[in-house]
Amino acid sequence: MTLEFFEPIKLSIQVALLSSIIVFFVGISVGKLMARKKFKGKMIVETILLLPLVLPPSVVGFILLLLLGASSPVGIWMEWLFDQPLVFTWWAAVIASTVVAFPLMYQAAKTGFEEVDKGIEDAARVDGASERTLFVRITLPLAKRAVVSGAILSFARALGEFGATLMVAGNIPGKTQTIPTAIYIAMDTGNLRLAWLWVVVMIFISFTMLAMVYKVRKD
Repeated sequence: MTLEFFEPIKLSIQVALLSSIIVFFVGISVGKLMARKKFKGKMIVETILLLPLVLPPSVVGFILLLLLGASSPVGIWMEWLFDQPLVFTWWAAVIASTVVAFPLMYQAAKTGFEEVDKGIEDAARVDGASERTLFVRITLPLAKRAVVSGAILSFARALGEFGATLMVAGNIPGKTQTIPTAIYIAMDTGNLRLAWLWVVVMIFISFTMLAMVYKVRKD
Protein backbone atom coordinates (compact mmCIF):
# COMPACT_ATOMS: atom_id res chain seq x y z
CA MET A 1 0.00 0.00 0.00
CA THR A 2 2.92 2.35 0.64
CA LEU A 3 3.94 2.40 -3.02
CA GLU A 4 0.31 2.58 -4.11
CA PHE A 5 -0.19 5.61 -1.88
CA PHE A 6 2.98 7.59 -2.68
CA GLU A 7 3.24 6.94 -6.42
CA PRO A 8 0.35 9.27 -7.46
CA ILE A 9 1.64 11.96 -5.07
CA LYS A 10 5.12 11.79 -6.56
CA LEU A 11 3.79 11.87 -10.13
CA SER A 12 1.37 14.73 -9.38
CA ILE A 13 4.15 16.87 -7.92
CA GLN A 14 6.46 16.12 -10.86
CA VAL A 15 3.75 16.99 -13.39
CA ALA A 16 2.74 20.14 -11.51
CA LEU A 17 6.34 21.33 -11.15
CA LEU A 18 7.19 20.92 -14.82
CA SER A 19 3.87 22.45 -15.87
CA SER A 20 4.45 25.39 -13.52
CA ILE A 21 7.92 26.04 -14.93
CA ILE A 22 6.57 26.09 -18.48
CA VAL A 23 3.59 28.24 -17.50
CA PHE A 24 5.81 30.63 -15.51
CA PHE A 25 8.03 31.61 -18.43
CA VAL A 26 5.33 31.53 -21.10
CA GLY A 27 2.86 33.37 -18.87
CA ILE A 28 5.34 36.13 -18.06
CA SER A 29 6.31 36.56 -21.72
CA VAL A 30 2.74 36.67 -23.01
CA GLY A 31 1.54 38.70 -20.03
CA LYS A 32 4.16 41.38 -20.62
CA LEU A 33 3.32 41.53 -24.31
CA MET A 34 -0.43 41.81 -23.73
CA ALA A 35 0.00 44.38 -20.95
CA ARG A 36 1.92 46.81 -23.13
CA LYS A 37 0.83 46.18 -26.73
CA LYS A 38 -2.33 47.47 -28.36
CA PHE A 39 -3.44 45.85 -31.57
CA LYS A 40 -6.56 45.01 -33.51
CA GLY A 41 -8.18 41.83 -32.25
CA LYS A 42 -6.46 41.97 -28.85
CA MET A 43 -9.71 41.20 -27.05
CA ILE A 44 -10.21 38.05 -29.14
CA VAL A 45 -6.66 36.86 -28.49
CA GLU A 46 -6.98 37.47 -24.76
CA THR A 47 -10.32 35.66 -24.67
CA ILE A 48 -8.73 32.62 -26.31
CA LEU A 49 -5.85 32.68 -23.81
CA LEU A 50 -8.30 32.71 -20.90
CA LEU A 51 -10.72 30.12 -22.30
CA PRO A 52 -9.22 27.13 -20.40
CA LEU A 53 -10.12 28.95 -17.19
CA VAL A 54 -13.86 28.74 -17.87
CA LEU A 55 -14.20 25.77 -20.20
CA PRO A 56 -15.14 22.40 -18.63
CA PRO A 57 -11.98 20.27 -18.25
CA SER A 58 -13.59 17.58 -20.38
CA VAL A 59 -13.88 20.08 -23.26
CA VAL A 60 -10.22 21.04 -22.87
CA GLY A 61 -9.32 17.34 -22.81
CA PHE A 62 -11.40 16.67 -25.92
CA ILE A 63 -9.66 19.46 -27.84
CA LEU A 64 -6.22 18.27 -26.70
CA LEU A 65 -7.10 14.73 -27.70
CA LEU A 66 -7.93 15.94 -31.21
CA LEU A 67 -4.73 17.99 -31.40
CA LEU A 68 -2.39 15.37 -29.93
CA GLY A 69 -4.07 12.12 -31.02
CA ALA A 70 -2.32 9.53 -33.16
CA SER A 71 -4.11 10.72 -36.32
CA SER A 72 -3.29 14.42 -35.85
CA PRO A 73 -0.20 16.05 -37.46
CA VAL A 74 1.29 16.75 -34.01
CA GLY A 75 0.55 13.22 -32.82
CA ILE A 76 2.08 11.66 -35.94
CA TRP A 77 5.20 13.80 -35.60
CA MET A 78 5.59 13.03 -31.90
CA GLU A 79 5.14 9.32 -32.50
CA TRP A 80 7.82 9.43 -35.20
CA LEU A 81 10.15 11.45 -32.95
CA PHE A 82 9.77 9.37 -29.76
CA ASP A 83 8.65 6.08 -31.31
CA GLN A 84 5.45 6.09 -29.24
CA PRO A 85 2.14 8.01 -29.16
CA LEU A 86 2.02 11.16 -27.06
CA VAL A 87 -1.41 10.47 -25.53
CA PHE A 88 -1.61 8.28 -22.43
CA THR A 89 1.91 9.23 -21.40
CA TRP A 90 3.39 11.31 -18.60
CA TRP A 91 3.99 14.14 -21.07
CA ALA A 92 0.32 14.24 -22.00
CA ALA A 93 -0.47 14.90 -18.34
CA VAL A 94 2.08 17.74 -18.33
CA ILE A 95 0.51 19.30 -21.43
CA ALA A 96 -3.01 19.07 -19.98
CA SER A 97 -1.91 20.63 -16.68
CA THR A 98 -0.01 23.36 -18.50
CA VAL A 99 -3.02 24.34 -20.60
CA VAL A 100 -5.44 24.59 -17.67
CA ALA A 101 -2.92 26.38 -15.39
CA PHE A 102 -1.72 28.91 -17.96
CA PRO A 103 -4.62 31.42 -17.63
CA LEU A 104 -3.92 31.91 -13.92
CA MET A 105 -0.25 32.71 -14.50
CA TYR A 106 -0.98 34.85 -17.54
CA GLN A 107 -3.70 36.91 -15.88
CA ALA A 108 -1.64 37.49 -12.72
CA ALA A 109 1.48 38.48 -14.69
CA LYS A 110 -0.49 40.78 -17.02
CA THR A 111 -2.17 42.50 -14.08
CA GLY A 112 1.16 42.94 -12.33
CA PHE A 113 2.84 44.46 -15.39
CA GLU A 114 -0.11 46.80 -16.00
CA GLU A 115 0.27 48.16 -12.46
CA VAL A 116 3.94 49.04 -12.95
CA ASP A 117 4.39 52.81 -13.27
CA LYS A 118 5.26 53.44 -16.92
CA GLY A 119 7.04 56.65 -15.87
CA ILE A 120 9.63 54.65 -13.95
CA GLU A 121 10.31 52.48 -17.00
CA ASP A 122 10.60 55.53 -19.26
CA ALA A 123 13.04 57.16 -16.84
CA ALA A 124 15.21 54.02 -16.92
CA ARG A 125 15.17 54.10 -20.73
CA VAL A 126 16.31 57.73 -20.69
CA ASP A 127 19.18 56.70 -18.40
CA GLY A 128 20.27 54.19 -21.05
CA ALA A 129 18.86 50.93 -19.70
CA SER A 130 18.32 48.25 -22.34
CA GLU A 131 14.91 46.59 -22.60
CA ARG A 132 16.31 43.41 -21.09
CA THR A 133 17.90 45.23 -18.15
CA LEU A 134 14.74 47.26 -17.71
CA PHE A 135 12.59 44.16 -17.51
CA VAL A 136 14.88 42.15 -15.23
CA ARG A 137 15.83 44.91 -12.79
CA ILE A 138 12.76 47.15 -12.75
CA THR A 139 9.58 45.79 -14.32
CA LEU A 140 9.74 42.23 -12.97
CA PRO A 141 10.70 43.21 -9.39
CA LEU A 142 7.87 45.77 -9.28
CA ALA A 143 5.40 43.12 -10.46
CA LYS A 144 6.87 40.47 -8.15
CA ARG A 145 3.83 40.01 -5.92
CA ALA A 146 1.48 39.35 -8.80
CA VAL A 147 3.96 37.09 -10.60
CA VAL A 148 4.73 34.98 -7.52
CA SER A 149 1.04 34.69 -6.66
CA GLY A 150 0.31 33.56 -10.20
CA ALA A 151 3.07 30.97 -10.06
CA ILE A 152 1.78 29.50 -6.80
CA LEU A 153 -1.83 29.38 -8.01
CA SER A 154 -0.71 27.81 -11.29
CA PHE A 155 1.10 25.07 -9.42
CA ALA A 156 -1.97 24.38 -7.29
CA ARG A 157 -4.21 24.30 -10.37
CA ALA A 158 -1.86 21.95 -12.22
CA LEU A 159 -1.68 19.69 -9.18
CA GLY A 160 -5.46 19.39 -9.00
CA GLU A 161 -6.16 18.91 -12.71
CA PHE A 162 -8.44 15.95 -13.38
CA GLY A 163 -10.75 16.05 -16.40
CA ALA A 164 -8.36 17.01 -19.19
CA THR A 165 -5.62 14.81 -17.75
CA LEU A 166 -7.91 11.79 -17.58
CA MET A 167 -8.87 12.21 -21.24
CA VAL A 168 -5.39 12.64 -22.73
CA ALA A 169 -3.19 10.80 -20.21
CA GLY A 170 -5.57 8.20 -18.83
CA ASN A 171 -5.19 6.56 -15.45
CA ILE A 172 -2.24 4.19 -15.65
CA PRO A 173 -0.87 3.37 -12.15
CA GLY A 174 2.79 4.33 -11.84
CA LYS A 175 2.76 6.04 -15.23
CA THR A 176 -0.02 8.63 -15.58
CA GLN A 177 -2.09 8.23 -12.41
CA THR A 178 -2.15 11.52 -10.52
CA ILE A 179 -3.80 12.19 -7.15
CA PRO A 180 -7.16 13.38 -8.57
CA THR A 181 -7.52 10.34 -10.84
CA ALA A 182 -6.33 8.05 -8.05
CA ILE A 183 -9.04 9.44 -5.73
CA TYR A 184 -11.65 8.85 -8.41
CA ILE A 185 -10.62 5.23 -8.89
CA ALA A 186 -10.34 4.62 -5.14
CA MET A 187 -13.90 5.92 -4.66
CA ASP A 188 -15.14 3.87 -7.61
CA THR A 189 -13.64 0.67 -6.17
CA GLY A 190 -14.83 1.35 -2.63
CA ASN A 191 -11.38 1.97 -1.13
CA LEU A 192 -12.51 4.92 1.00
CA ARG A 193 -9.55 4.81 3.37
CA LEU A 194 -7.05 5.32 0.55
CA ALA A 195 -9.25 7.97 -1.04
CA TRP A 196 -9.42 9.87 2.24
CA LEU A 197 -5.64 9.79 2.64
CA TRP A 198 -5.17 11.35 -0.79
CA VAL A 199 -7.92 13.89 -0.09
CA VAL A 200 -6.13 14.96 3.09
CA VAL A 201 -2.86 15.35 1.16
CA MET A 202 -4.58 17.50 -1.48
CA ILE A 203 -6.28 19.67 1.14
CA PHE A 204 -2.98 20.17 2.98
CA ILE A 205 -1.09 21.14 -0.19
CA SER A 206 -3.89 23.42 -1.42
CA PHE A 207 -4.18 25.12 1.98
CA THR A 208 -0.42 25.67 2.04
CA MET A 209 -0.46 27.15 -1.47
CA LEU A 210 -3.27 29.57 -0.62
CA ALA A 211 -1.55 30.58 2.61
CA MET A 212 1.60 31.35 0.61
CA VAL A 213 -0.40 33.50 -1.82
CA TYR A 214 -1.92 35.40 1.10
CA LYS A 215 1.51 35.97 2.63
CA VAL A 216 3.00 37.17 -0.66
CA ARG A 217 0.17 39.65 -1.25
CA LYS A 218 0.32 40.92 2.34
CA ASP A 219 4.10 41.44 2.50
